[in-house]
Amino acid sequence: MKLKDKKILMFVAAEYEDLELQYPKYRMLEEGGKVVIAGIKGKEVYSGKNGYPCKSDISFEEVNVDEFDALIIPGGYAPDKLRRIPKALEITRQFHEEEKLIAFICHAGWIPISAKIIKGIKCTSYMSIKDDMVNAGANWVDEAVVIDRHFISSRSPDDLPQFCPAIIKYLTEKSRQLQKSGR
Repeated sequence: MKLKDKKILMFVAAEYEDLELQYPKYRMLEEGGKVVIAGIKGKEVYSGKNGYPCKSDISFEEVNVDEFDALIIPGGYAPDKLRRIPKALEITRQFHEEEKLIAFICHAGWIPISAKIIKGIKCTSYMSIKDDMVNAGANWVDEAVVIDRHFISSRSPDDLPQFCPAIIKYLTEKSRQLQKSGR
């Protein structure tokens, strides 16, 4: 139960990449983390690209960043919709300002781009948005998982076996660092 005291926020919108939401959600739960799914509307059912449903727990308006340790943003077509939602971008910027973990995979890089927080960050994404990442100032690399400061990124569902352990390890090590410093 490496994440027993951790609360993780995940974003959802229509046409999210099913595996990129469900796989991390259940891995975080498996390690004892509390996962909260935020969508445009709370208690709304959103269908993934492959039709798998996901019900949001809360709306973006209900999110209090201070309650969370990490943000995980799945890919698919959802990030293109979410990058147009000012509150989703505001939440992402708050996580960045507080130096809390922001993990994104595949097309989810569009959200940090639109939140204007990706400049100078070493990261990866799905190949088709590489130019977007580079044009936003990211130091893009083609690797399964990239960790830079409080950002973890991956390219596609094939990278989930590296993405999820990186998130768990990051949150576990961060807890140890805070305990050593007396916080």
